[in-house]
Amino acid sequence: MTSTKQLNKITLKGSAAIVSEFFFYGINNILYQRGVYPPEMFKQEKKYGLTILVTTDEGLLTYLKDNILPQLTAIVCNLTEWLEKGAVRRLVVVIRESETNETLERWQFEIQSDEEQKNSNNPPKPKDVNTINSEIRAVIRQITATVTFLPLLETPCSFDLLFYTDKNLEAPSQWEDSSACLITNSEEVKLRSFSTSVHRVDGAVSYKFSM
Repeated sequence: MTSTKQLNKITLKGSAAIVSEFFFYGINNILYQRGVYPPEMFKQEKKYGLTILVTTDEGLLTYLKDNILPQLTAIVCNLTEWLEKGAVRRLVVVIRESETNETLERWQFEIQSDEEQKNSNNPPKPKDVNTINSEIRAVIRQITATVTFLPLLETPCSFDLLFYTDKNLEAPSQWEDSSACLITNSEEVKLRSFSTSVHRVDGAVSYKFSM
């Protein structure tokens, strides 16, 4: 019994891979559900016990897999040390109106290390992969359900990814400084959270409210 528990224990490296993979599928789901790219640019994949739409556009896939995910994996792998220094805390998906560059939606995901969780009201508990996948499945389902209340995006849109990092962090050369892309007088909805017992991810979406 003891050896089984050891085999199921989530390591820092394993947690980084889980969080990184969630962001890949989560970002794809947001882009599909919000119509940032046309539906024909996505294909169905089975993940977390769900059918998730993943882009088939080579340019977007290259951007996510070659530029974003390796950077994200590096961030999460070093998260414990960097969080102690306040170096990185969140990832934000910003959806803008293409013509005006106005921010219409802001999907924010806070990342906590196990040390931060121990000092909060939600101390981490050991989890197996099935439990983690169940929590991630609930988050993905909630992202899918947001189409029932988020305003329809009626104009062509683009997206940006923001990483909140310490100014002294040596960032990749292709990164650029950005504003927070906040939305004035926005509405906000909290998303479900998931945790690997090494990292915890809390999400929320804020959006421009139109009367």
